[in-house]
Amino acid sequence: MDNQFFIKAVLIAVFLIIGFFLVIPTRGARHLAVRRLTTLVLILAAVFAVVFPDLINSLANLLGVGRGTDLLLYGLIVVFIGSSVTASRRYRQQEAQITELARAIAISQAQDPAQSPQDRP
Repeated sequence: MDNQFFIKAVLIAVFLIIGFFLVIPTRGARHLAVRRLTTLVLILAAVFAVVFPDLINSLANLLGVGRGTDLLLYGLIVVFIGSSVTASRRYRQQEAQITELARAIAISQAQDPAQSPQDRP
């Protein structure tokens, strides 16, 4: 069996999970809590990698990755894709909110067609 099977399986599973989160609607406070916990875990993992670099190499070898730096690169790719997905979702939500606000303003400012634009408040 391929010595990189485990890391390939883990990376594919993570990408599938990210894809799943692309499809489901976001949930306000719960989504924010997950983002904060994920950020905390990433910070702790970064500190761990700096303090114990040899353990990162050992973990990489255990997972079937040649070097610890390659494992960190895979992790960076996963984090980047997750961050991009989150930013994209946030952007789409903001676009929808702006559209709703623009519609509400346009409706509230709608005037009688007989009035001239100079008569507006």
